Amino acid sequence: MSGSPPGVQVNPRAPHGRSRLALDIERVLDVRRRQTIRAEFRFDPETPLTVRVELGIEGGRSVVWRIGRDLLRQGLSAMSGLGDVQIWPTGPAPRHTARLQLVSGDMAALFDLPVPPLAAFLEHTYEWVPAGRELAHLDWDATATDLLDGPGAPSD
Repeated sequence: MSGSPPGVQVNPRAPHGRSRLALDIERVLDVRRRQTIRAEFRFDPETPLTVRVELGIEGGRSVVWRIGRDLLRQGLSAMSGLGDVQIWPTGPAPRHTARLQLVSGDMAALFDLPVPPLAAFLEHTYEWVPAGRELAHLDWDATATDLLDGPGAPSD
């Protein structure tokens, strides 16, 4: 791909670039009622296993979820996820959508997501950090040392 997909913005000043996708999605309140929500999807190659999703209502507070990048991608074509985050496709073209369910404690929210822009955004992230290469830059020796010598580690 020579550039960013439509709707995907790349910040060229950020280290390794960052991309974001802003969409108006619908929160499903019941069979007849829906609420428009602003969703901003952000990908940072420094944390390539997740996509940061900020959900907000105009004039209201926003909520941030970190969702597995692979989970999002898989959920656009098949049921994906367990527990707190689940996503699955719901409609064929031209209204190709997916449902995203988020659960926290005793609260749950269900959203309709437009698949084409989200799929393009995710594909763009896999061009930056290919599947299976997410942890290639990690210094495993330093990580193990941090885990073993971190706070609460037993001393001699």
